[in-house]
Amino acid sequence: MPQSDVLFPLARRSFLSRFGTGLVAIGAALGADAPAVHAQEPSGTRWQPAREAEDDWLDTMHGKHRTILDAVSAQGVADALHFASNIFTTSKSGYRLASADLAVVICLRHAATAFAFNDAMWAKFSTAMAARTKFNDPKSHAPAVVNVFNSNDHRGLLSNGSTTFDELIRQGMHFAVCAQSTHGLADSIARQGGGEAENTYQTLTSNVVGNSHMVPSGIVAVGHAQERGFPYVYCG
Repeated sequence: MPQSDVLFPLARRSFLSRFGTGLVAIGAALGADAPAVHAQEPSGTRWQPAREAEDDWLDTMHGKHRTILDAVSAQGVADALHFASNIFTTSKSGYRLASADLAVVICLRHAATAFAFNDAMWAKFSTAMAARTKFNDPKSHAPAVVNVFNSNDHRGLLSNGSTTFDELIRQGMHFAVCAQSTHGLADSIARQGGGEAENTYQTLTSNVVGNSHMVPSGIVAVGHAQERGFPYVYCG
């Protein structure tokens, strides 16, 4: 310790005290006429997400734990089915939870949207479906004529393993299907001579897999689901 600090501790503290008081006074004088930079947020104005009626179906799922899996490609559908199966299986084995305790949604959007439709649609619009999804049947290497992710004949050929849509539906799985992308699919079918686009859209949406909900936009739906307490899992 410097000798001056030993000899004059009280004087040093007095000087520092007066110096600090002076700074406060100067700051007060300078700020007297200056506008406040950080206005205090009024109480009760904490941001809360708005609730849209189009998303209310999410709250009909009353599980203790929620998850939304986002699939945007054929590979993403396979991964989403595999991951969802793991959620149901390991929640039971590791946490003693029943299927009814879980609210799990797969969003089918972008290049995954076509897999929301049943075998009749795949048989009818096979070529357009294959082009839209950039996917061919792994058995025939030609455009699929069935929804391969709901086919027992394709078990083990894809990375979803033996998990099908119907198997997960029986456990309570729900699906969000992108209407925007479905309109795009209907337009593609129409351009290939498959009829008028709006009629095709109505045909497609009348032939979705079970527990499906048409949402205006898949990318918006996954955001709104998170606002309603569904943690997000990207599946590719």
